[in-house]
Amino acid sequence: MSRAYKPDETRRQILEAAYGVIHRHGFQAAGLTDILALTGVTKGAMYHHFPNKMALGYAVVDEMVKDYLEDWWLAPLEVEGDDDPLAAIARTIQNNMTGRVPDIHLLGCPLNNLAQEMSPIDGGFRQRVEELYRAWRRRLSRALTRGQHSGKVNATADTDEAATLIVAAIQGAFSQTKSAQSMAPFHDCMAGLNRYLMGLRP
Repeated sequence: MSRAYKPDETRRQILEAAYGVIHRHGFQAAGLTDILALTGVTKGAMYHHFPNKMALGYAVVDEMVKDYLEDWWLAPLEVEGDDDPLAAIARTIQNNMTGRVPDIHLLGCPLNNLAQEMSPIDGGFRQRVEELYRAWRRRLSRALTRGQHSGKVNATADTDEAATLIVAAIQGAFSQTKSAQSMAPFHDCMAGLNRYLMGLRP
């Protein structure tokens, strides 16, 4: 008996495989043959969901990279009942450093990688990547503003400026760690970022 075709599952399978290949090799070097080999999906089935490689790449950003950003950096800022964003940010950094960053330090941050590779050469990628960065900065700024209202963050702090610096520090740490192929730069950068966060206390 043939297995029932489930288009949503097939599409997700293709996206997950493409995300892994693009993260490891970059979008331009990612081969559709390599992606298909990981899935067992036919080329016809892939083109049913994604008419070309660019459409697949855009979907990877819109869905997979967006999910990564939400899971790693955004959702921890919005835990119900937590009115201390500085502690939440520090906790998230620590959790990612000890639990997940070592698994990807050789490859870098998928968002940062695509920003460096594709934003200068393709407007579709640039728009999508920048929207994710804007979302990250916006939600950090909102969390810091909530902290100001609860008395946990200095009321005079410019929350938009702080959000931009926090994102830049995290992404810079990923870049240096990938370049060095060592976790040492990441630990140093995050230690400095934690000291900056503590300086935002009232």
